[in-house]
Amino acid sequence: MKRLLWWLIAATRGGVNRARIIRMLHERPYNTNQLAEALKLDYKTVQHHLRVLEKNKIIVSSGERYGKMYFLSDAMEENYDLFEDIMDRIRGVDV
Repeated sequence: MKRLLWWLIAATRGGVNRARIIRMLHERPYNTNQLAEALKLDYKTVQHHLRVLEKNKIIVSSGERYGKMYFLSDAMEENYDLFEDIMDRIRGVDV
């Protein structure tokens, strides 16, 4: 999980936005539209990041189409402190 999070957050261009999504989903579930509005990002951009996070088992979804809600996976919930540690180590990233 540690390597995966480093790669998804620190080693890729969209890492900052993925980290912002993870932090929001840690608080409560959201759908794509709610995330896009809250993060002030394009809907398609958020869709892309959600697909990447879901493919890598960082998040899970429930429901269909527009009403689909996203949650942190059990594995991500268990390793959330690791995520925060990585965020603390990344200097100059305002998430």
